[in-house]
Amino acid sequence: MSSMSAPSANSSATPLVLPVSKAVMWLVGTAVVAFAVYYFIGVDQGAYSVFGNDMHVHEFVHDARHFLGFPCH
Repeated sequence: MSSMSAPSANSSATPLVLPVSKAVMWLVGTAVVAFAVYYFIGVDQGAYSVFGNDMHVHEFVHDARHFLGFPCH
């Protein structure tokens, strides 16, 4: 038999306490990353890119755009 025992009924998990200031930073950071991903996959059209005509992010995410239902041509 295994030497591991079943958890007792008295043991409890300690919750993760996150200060509001850190929670706000995590939420803001997540929102910034989400908006950047949304821009590159859903909005960037290559010719109208904020990065100019040199970087065609549109071509790198072209198939993902169609898969997610974004029209692009």
